[in-house]
Amino acid sequence: MRPFRFGVALYVPGSRKEWVAKCRQAEDLGYDVVGVVDHLGRVAPVPALLLAAEATERLRLNTYVLNASFHNPVLLARDLAALDEFTGGRVEIGIGAGYVREEFEAAGIDWGTPGRRFRRLVDVVTELERAFTGRPRPPLLLGGRGDRMLTFAAAHADTISLTGTAPGAAEGRLALAGSAALAERADFVKRVLDGRDAEVNLMVHFVRITDDRRAALEEAHQLVPHLDVEELGELATVLAGSADGVAEQLLRTRETLGAGYFTVLEDDLTRLAPVIEKLH
Repeated sequence: MRPFRFGVALYVPGSRKEWVAKCRQAEDLGYDVVGVVDHLGRVAPVPALLLAAEATERLRLNTYVLNASFHNPVLLARDLAALDEFTGGRVEIGIGAGYVREEFEAAGIDWGTPGRRFRRLVDVVTELERAFTGRPRPPLLLGGRGDRMLTFAAAHADTISLTGTAPGAAEGRLALAGSAALAERADFVKRVLDGRDAEVNLMVHFVRITDDRRAALEEAHQLVPHLDVEELGELATVLAGSADGVAEQLLRTRETLGAGYFTVLEDDLTRLAPVIEKLH
């Protein structure tokens, strides 16, 4: 069984000093990976990761995740190869198909059909594999929730990321998949991997380390009203309770879903730290 890995997805723009401080804090708190999202109005992934590398010593650096439609495949492969070289091989490449229509429109990029967005992603992955021919390619993370995307990820990715979301998330709402739906997606990944070894990543959407677990779950319910408190208490993407209790939850999740690499959002950077300390 793979050891645990913990990542944080950073996205809030700020000064150089603020960005360096966040990255160093993540390293000091025991995180293994710093990721940068790829959304308009957020920090630019490649320069942000280069600065993160200069500010830290051991953190892996991940694009979590690049929107394939935003980038020319050839030019992106060039930039990521340079980033990997300049960071001493610490880069992990995460790529997705994009899901926020308003961002496509703001960037003047055709939204198209799901099939077309998927083909753009395939083009990027194909070019990356070509660009790194003859030398080690950085580990590749591909994620999503649909059959087509997860099947492609099972064939090409070193890490398969389960978003843990339901279709409503495409409209910008926090719509989490229920426990049964998430378990079905994890089982699907196991089937399409067909014995091939790959790491499974899970996006965690809510973290509260507290002795009042019920109050934390009620807070989560305000953000995710389509699931009741009891359902939220069963979700692997919602971590609420004492540090010991959440550590036990993550151990169960690794056993049941096969996920041992967990990524939290920047807002939860410090909240997960007591749990990381127990599981590393």
